[in-house]
Amino acid sequence: MRGLTGWLASMRAVSIVPTCHNDASMPRVLIADDQQPILDALELVLAGEQWTIEQATSVDQVLEALRNQTFDVALLDLNYSRDTTSGREGLELLTAVHRVAPLLPVVVMTAWSSVEVAVEAMRRGAKDYVEKPWKNQRLLSVLRTQLALGQALRRARKLEQLEEHRSGHAPEMIANAPAMAEILEVVARVGPSMANVLITGEHGTGKEVLAKQLHSNSTRAHEPLVIVNAGGLADGVFDSELFGHVKGAFTDAKSERVGFFELADGGTILLDEIGNMPPTQQAKLLRVLQTGEFRPVGSSHVRTVDTRVLSATNTDLVQAVRDGHFREDLLYRLNTIELRLPPLRERTEDLSGLALGCLRRCAEQYQRGVKGFTPEAEMAMLRHRWPGNIRELEHAVERGVLMARGELIDVEDLGLRPVESTHPSTAYLGMTLDEVERRVVTEALTRVGGNVTKAATALGLSRAALYRRLERFDLRTD
Repeated sequence: MRGLTGWLASMRAVSIVPTCHNDASMPRVLIADDQQPILDALELVLAGEQWTIEQATSVDQVLEALRNQTFDVALLDLNYSRDTTSGREGLELLTAVHRVAPLLPVVVMTAWSSVEVAVEAMRRGAKDYVEKPWKNQRLLSVLRTQLALGQALRRARKLEQLEEHRSGHAPEMIANAPAMAEILEVVARVGPSMANVLITGEHGTGKEVLAKQLHSNSTRAHEPLVIVNAGGLADGVFDSELFGHVKGAFTDAKSERVGFFELADGGTILLDEIGNMPPTQQAKLLRVLQTGEFRPVGSSHVRTVDTRVLSATNTDLVQAVRDGHFREDLLYRLNTIELRLPPLRERTEDLSGLALGCLRRCAEQYQRGVKGFTPEAEMAMLRHRWPGNIRELEHAVERGVLMARGELIDVEDLGLRPVESTHPSTAYLGMTLDEVERRVVTEALTRVGGNVTKAATALGLSRAALYRRLERFDLRTD
């Protein structure tokens, strides 16, 4: 560390005044290191660029900054514990960063670099790396290149989204199960209307996909669909995020900001996780739902929007009203129509289509030649309860695509917990999914003496869902 310490001392002797630009139009750069002298030296090097610099000194600060702000490039250290030189923390951080900001170009840096760590960092999504002590010209060159790349990627993504809005394109919705028939019928009827729709269901059931279907079926399909995590906005930013603010409204308001409701003017807004919104925010939301009017923070002028409101939650809002956690008048504004998405265990007819669709997407993304599932893997998916629903299925299939040794995903590739069974998986070889499901239902009924309620509980289904299968398979109970 002696060489690095001396290099930092020489950097501090340079007569450059560090600047922190706050113009919203300037490129934004996130720099992260657990040593403040390193960050100070980086600011000195970057001072001549017309960039806005944000500092972070820990993994948590990096992720918090990415959740609350948009950056054009990130420069991240690979070590955040002073007794650690392996780069493990930074590699784990890279994975987390790409979940939060998948389009963000990341450059990594470390004083303990090696070929192995650099290769692993690039494999996890880093675009480039620099060694400490860095050479100023190389550092600037790398950041300029990746900054331009990041801006180009975001522009391309915006053009794709605009084209989706113009074409009315919505993600494919697999809905062959009887449990989904009524939902599709309601979507067809209320889609073209202005009715507010409340979408309920467990985590991971596809509430956002259903909202996109409603928007795509509406007369507003060529206008924006703005998706907001309404339950995750802190009190301090709630008004600014939803309703915008004018320049000078508060200390950091360097320019005017358009809020989500105004962005969705003429189109649709999806208020996700609405059940997590605190009472103080519920009152503010109610006014704009009642009148279509709002006032940006710091403005004396009322603005009006024409926005259709969709909302989604996994919370029982009726019970939340009884418990005093949710406003009854707000609930009435939101649920002109309520759509409940069934859990995946109640729509296993869709499981095969959902799994294959996810397989194709992941195989293309990771450039893997995986084409399907072994019969054992299909059986394991059919019998799994899927507490995380479609989101859990997607994660399992993604893992399967990465772990598969050939063209077919096997049981162990999925990473599912084994299901207890008196029958070996080879008993189902050569059977279709329908044949397997019919056999599983028959065996469950046999074990409980034909009691539909007990069989439904054992299979993780509702009575209605089991009755639909009995009718489809022409099975009779006493």
